[in-house]
Amino acid sequence: MASEISGTLRPGGRTERTRVAALQATLDLLAERGYAELTVEAVADRSGVHKTTLYRRWESAEGLVAAALQLAGEMAWTPPDTGSLEGDLREVVLELVHYFTEPGLRELPTASIVAAFLSPRAADALRAFYVTRHAQSAVLTERAIAREPLGRGDAGIAAAAAAAAARAGVFVTGGSAGSASPPA
Repeated sequence: MASEISGTLRPGGRTERTRVAALQATLDLLAERGYAELTVEAVADRSGVHKTTLYRRWESAEGLVAAALQLAGEMAWTPPDTGSLEGDLREVVLELVHYFTEPGLRELPTASIVAAFLSPRAADALRAFYVTRHAQSAVLTERAIAREPLGRGDAGIAAAAAAAAARAGVFVTGGSAGSASPPA
C-alpha cells in the first residue's frame, strides 16, 4: 500500500502543491463523476500532475480517494461561537444545509459515502474525517455547559420539548414544520 513517505513532504513546497492539486482534483472528479467513474488518468488531466507521479504516490484511484478524504479532514473548520447554544447549533445546521444543497458541493457527500461502501481505504478515511469533525464540535457542548449549567430536572424539560416538537411536525420531511397533522 502506498503512503506518504516521510521526508517527501515539504510544507508549502512543490511536493505539497502537487499533493493538494492532485487531491483537490480527486475530490472535484469524485463529486462530478462518482467513485466508479474516477480514474487516475482523469485526475492527472485535471490536476496537471503526471499520472506516473499519481501511481507512485497513491497506487490507484482508491488510494487517491482515501488521501483526498484525508485532505478534506485537514481543512480548517472552526465551530461557530454566537454566544448561545441555540445560535451555535443554528449556524452549524446552516453550514450543513449549504454543504448538502449547494450545486457543486452537494454531490461530494453522496459520492464519498458510495466510495466508502466500495473501498475499505475510503471508508477508513471518511470515518477519520467524521471523528475529527465530531471532536472539533465538542467545544459547542463545552461552551454550552459553561454558559448554561444543567441539572437532572433539565432532562425532563428537554424530553418534553422534543416530544412537543415531534407532535408539531418539526421532524417530518417533505414539508414545513407544523404542516403535518399531529399523531393521534
